[in-house]
Amino acid sequence: MRSPVINVMAAAALKAARGLIRDFGEVEQLQVSVKGPNDFVSAADLKAERTLKSELGRARPGYGMLFEEGGVSEGSDKRHRWIVDPLDGTHNFLHGIPHFAISIGLERDGEIVAGVVYEPTRDELYWAEKGAGAYLNDRRLRVSARRQLSEAMIGTGMAARVRGNEPRYAATLDAVLGAASGVRRFGAAALDLAYVASGRLDAFWEFALSPWDIAAGLLLVREAGGYVSDLSGGHAMMASGDVLAANAHLHLPLAALIREASRASGGA
Repeated sequence: MRSPVINVMAAAALKAARGLIRDFGEVEQLQVSVKGPNDFVSAADLKAERTLKSELGRARPGYGMLFEEGGVSEGSDKRHRWIVDPLDGTHNFLHGIPHFAISIGLERDGEIVAGVVYEPTRDELYWAEKGAGAYLNDRRLRVSARRQLSEAMIGTGMAARVRGNEPRYAATLDAVLGAASGVRRFGAAALDLAYVASGRLDAFWEFALSPWDIAAGLLLVREAGGYVSDLSGGHAMMASGDVLAANAHLHLPLAALIREASRASGGA
């Protein structure tokens, strides 16, 4: 049974998703235009954000908010804050690639306690609440059980803020490519983390993500039995944006591999 707060988050995501699906159909048509769909996608993103703000604000009027586009809105309830990305995977959306999501995390006293990641084109609702497990629609999730990096499929990404730090990222990518069965870059960090939670990916790493990219996904992985950390092994992911998520067998060896490659490249 979903709790009231998960129902609130899911309902807000589903309502915003209806607009995104309509707009996505238009974007696919706009690919052939000279102007391109950039302005249209910005409008779609902002429209989804307005819907989410309205729905979440009406359900929990005192909560603060942190949105990708709208920034911080203080609430009368200082304990709770929504952390929301209305369109994770914007570049995929922009190019008519059906791989994007809405991500909503609920923070209580500085800790993420509930999360929803909704992928509209496949109608997949990932959700988790602290201590209650992680789910895909109504199916309980568990991270994969693979024990060897050589058998693992690893997800990664390169956020815009990493530009200028390509040597570090290239070194870590080269190291993981040499050790793993395969590496995938799908372009939507919230979904990458959801895929780790569901066992579709065995692990995921990325540098310099924003809180709205990872708030919901980190909880999904934890509640599915996985481990999440920053790349130094600490827990400053929300501050640094550096994230490593994996099952219990792969987390330590993958962290060591990435740290060594990063040091060798001259990175942190």
